[in-house]
Amino acid sequence: MDVLRQTINRIGPLDRAAMGAARERQDDLTKPRGSLGRLEDLGVLVSGITGRVNTRLDRKTVFVLAADHGVVEEGTSLYPQEVTTQMMLNFERGGAGINVLARQVGARVVVVDVGTKADAGVLGCLISKKIAAGSKNMAVEPAMSRAEAEASVQTGIEILEAELSRGVDIAATGDMGIGNTTPSSAICAVLTGKPVEEVTGRGTGLDDAGLARKCAVIRKALAVSRPDPADPLDVLAKVGGFEIGALAGVVLAAAAHRIPLVIDGFVSGAAALIAVGLAPRVRDYLIAGHLSAEPGHLALLRHLGLEPLLCLGMRLGEGTGACLGMSLVAAAAAIQAEMATFQDAGVSRARDDLN
Repeated sequence: MDVLRQTINRIGPLDRAAMGAARERQDDLTKPRGSLGRLEDLGVLVSGITGRVNTRLDRKTVFVLAADHGVVEEGTSLYPQEVTTQMMLNFERGGAGINVLARQVGARVVVVDVGTKADAGVLGCLISKKIAAGSKNMAVEPAMSRAEAEASVQTGIEILEAELSRGVDIAATGDMGIGNTTPSSAICAVLTGKPVEEVTGRGTGLDDAGLARKCAVIRKALAVSRPDPADPLDVLAKVGGFEIGALAGVVLAAAAHRIPLVIDGFVSGAAALIAVGLAPRVRDYLIAGHLSAEPGHLALLRHLGLEPLLCLGMRLGEGTGACLGMSLVAAAAAIQAEMATFQDAGVSRARDDLN
């Protein structure tokens, strides 16, 4: 808990002086003011996060955290639980969607087992920071103990900080865990106050009957454990997953180290809700990479006051949407740092007398 508290205490406000200087530079670049739209705003936000007007975001890192979920016993996913481990091996071989997109944008993928049922030897050289072999079935008992919930967040902090020596200019969150949209929906319902049916989607492709069953399981879980919306760790412990808690830790650590952080879809969004609940200032550091096709994602983004960069109908997870969004943030920083000013380029400014 000391690591968690220390991390939260290190999260300061955005650097408003750097943001002001960045806005002045944006207005002095060789373009009409505002002509690059949100790219200009992103550049200013990056300055607020990093405290630097001109910076490059070359060292991109996607954190993909994996865990299993006991609630799959209730039939909330089309895929068997062993797919979590199989996909982790696919990540290791570089064959998953996130591997392909990361190669396209020049990002490094860090895959960590924080709570799967897999034996350590099966996963080869993948990083293991396992807290437990999967969460419990939240429909019949709390998914984890409070101590495990705290440990999961602290583990996420440690995961990001372990990569700092390799260089992390910008980070993105991703997930892998069969059944994890179920706890994400539960977290979303509790922390946004929205009805379960409004924030629960089809996940891996449930039909109408499967979706109804999934909603019923979530309502049962909330009735069984009664998570306290005023206590994010209690919510995480009652219905969450280990990868969700660890992703919340990654978010907190990124903010503490003033690293721009792009969140992925619904599961990463649920982790962001936990992180913001623990440290409200984190909200200012978040960049939503995309809008997931999962209905709960829009609800939580609105709750956090975030506007997604992309809307491509994606719902894969793994950090794929965040990876694409990360490339836009890096481009925005590059424009701000490298584009010539009117004076540098010898270009005439707009005429003020026509305004």
